[in-house]
Parts: sequence; structure tokens; C-alpha cells
Amino acid sequence: MLDRSLRPRKTTVLAPVTARLRSVPALALTGIGLVVGLGAAVLAALGLWLPALLAWLANRAIDGIDGEVARASGTASDRGGYLDLAADATVYAAIPLGVATGIGTGGAWTAAAVLLGAFYVNIVTVTTLAAIQEKRAAGAAARGEPTSITLPVGLIEGTETIILFALILAAPSFAVWSMALMAAAGAVTAVGRVASAWPTLAAAPADHPPASTPAGRSCAGPRHRPSRNRGPAPGSSSSCCGSRRWRPG
Repeated sequence: MLDRSLRPRKTTVLAPVTARLRSVPALALTGIGLVVGLGAAVLAALGLWLPALLAWLANRAIDGIDGEVARASGTASDRGGYLDLAADATVYAAIPLGVATGIGTGGAWTAAAVLLGAFYVNIVTVTTLAAIQEKRAAGAAARGEPTSITLPVGLIEGTETIILFALILAAPSFAVWSMALMAAAGAVTAVGRVASAWPTLAAAPADHPPASTPAGRSCAGPRHRPSRNRGPAPGSSSSCCGSRRWRPG
């Protein structure tokens, strides 16, 4: 909900740090952030709540820096964006598991399972929609967005996740209720994203490219022999390119 409005401010705030780290490979920062995030989960599992909180905040800080460094150094790439999203998803899954292990009650495990289910559904609503938008040439690049994929607005986004996980680690005695609240908010986010995307996906793509013929073949190619029948065969198209019966030799 807050990510888009805070993103320009984040870039400004991190500019001095970005300038100092331009020589560091962005992929290395992503890997370091992943290790620190998994460390936060391990610390939570051991019941070391304050170190876990500090490690979580450090992970989020590094996650905010790696993309800025990549763009500032001219090394931004699809591979980097892909690995960054994969690292985020891994840490987001690890933190609830670490918290549930550290608390050790059935209620904590139930809340963590429900929260992870909400995360799973949200990831599907985001990534599937992003793939369809890219297919329709309406993805992040077409919209002028700095992220690798278009991230639709939702009640729970990156900023809210930082805050809620920080609260969970800072007050583990309320972690079960906090995870349940976060899962409910995640469910609302998923439903809202589907409802928002539904009318857009129902509309035909504005610029859908025509189906291509096999490489090296054309409708007038020597291997295509029109049927002797005057009309198209049942179940086939009158156009040779659309005919299901045509096969390259």
C-alpha cells in the first residue's frame, strides 16, 4: 500500500550509501541479504529475538540497496531482478517458520501455516498477472516502473511486511495474533488484486501479435497442398496458416 509512494524517497535517502557501494556487485549484495535474512529466521528459532529483529532489519536494508546499486552502476538486469524476488520470497517464508519454532506452540505453527498460505496465494496473484501483462506489452517497462515486474498495489506490500515482521520479532508474546492479523490482511490483498485485475484481463489485448508460421515455412510454401474440396474441412480453418491439418514436412 505504501511502496509506490515511498520508493522515490527511499532512492533519495539511500543515495549516499548507493554511491559508496557502486563498485560492489549487486548480485553479491543480494546474496549477502539472503544469508542475513535466513540468519534472522535461525535466530528467531533459537529464541534470540532482539538479534533476530536486527538481522531482519539489516536484510531489508540490504534488499533496498542492491537494486539501487544495480541501477546506479548500470548493471541492472533481469537475472538480478529475478534473484532478488526469489531471495525475498525465501526470507518471507523462513521468518514465520523461525518464529513458530522459537515459540514452539501449536497455535504458533497454525498461525505460521496460515500466513504462509496467504503469502503463497499473493505470490500467485502477483507473478501470474505480471506475466500476462508482459505478454500484452503492458508490464513494468511499458509503464516506466523501475522494478523487474509490475507489482500491483495491495494492503500488504513490502513496507507493511517490514513493519509487521519487525513487530512480531520485537514482541514474540503477541506473535500468534500478529501472524493471524497479517494472514488476514494478506488474504484481503489477494482478493483485492484479483478483483482489480479481473476487468483488465477480461478485455482483449490492445495489440496482440498474429500467430506466426513455423520457421522457414509460409502459407504459400511448396509443401502445403490445398484440399480438392471447395470448402474447408470440418474442424479446420479456411486459412492455411490457421489450419490444424497443415504440418511442415
